Amino acid sequence: MTSRREPRLADAAEIAAEQNLSPARISMLYGERAENGFPEVADMRGRARLWNHAEVTEWFASRSQARLREHTPPSRNPEDLLNAAEASRFLGYKNPNQVNTYVRDHPGYFPEPDVVEELGTSANPYRRQLWRVQTLLDWMATRPGRGKRAGAKRTAPPLPDVPVDGDPDELLGATQAAALLGFKSVNSFSSSLSQGNLPLLDTPDALSEKGGRRRWTRRRILEQAAQRSSGR
Repeated sequence: MTSRREPRLADAAEIAAEQNLSPARISMLYGERAENGFPEVADMRGRARLWNHAEVTEWFASRSQARLREHTPPSRNPEDLLNAAEASRFLGYKNPNQVNTYVRDHPGYFPEPDVVEELGTSANPYRRQLWRVQTLLDWMATRPGRGKRAGAKRTAPPLPDVPVDGDPDELLGATQAAALLGFKSVNSFSSSLSQGNLPLLDTPDALSEKGGRRRWTRRRILEQAAQRSSGR
């Protein structure tokens, strides 16, 4: 059984830094919660108020939706790769850390990076995540809370039909794994994986040469599917 993670708590200073505001402004928003719906305090540490970080992040994100619906991203080549800060600005967020926050605190909400670069040194490695402009445009059109827009509505493509009786050692990606496991979307699969609900797939069998995307053998995916269906 997978243990449930305790929610991450954050004080006004941390929230303010992430949202490019002052701690006083966070306190003001909290004081106006009856009108604006700002989240209630989750805990106290001495005199310091602590909030559920995910709830506050979601509140700021939903608050931005009206403005973002009016945002027209700059013209870019659909194949251009943007890092997290560039992607945040491209999508119209004032906070350059917004994409990083989505990826870290809301697994499954934001698309996986198209390219992951392993940088730094063996003693101090780090990863740089990059998204194609087209990936960001597709997400803008279908993200939760986007609302109706004029013109044709774009929807996420359906998952493919993946045979269960194929080569057990064939390496499959997240889209195929999601289909074999019975998820409705890649995002829901990614969310479940990030929450530790698919322990047999925690470590991939390989990474793709282009983009460093995770790959698992059909055998392991089917073992996870059997475990999932049995409720273990």
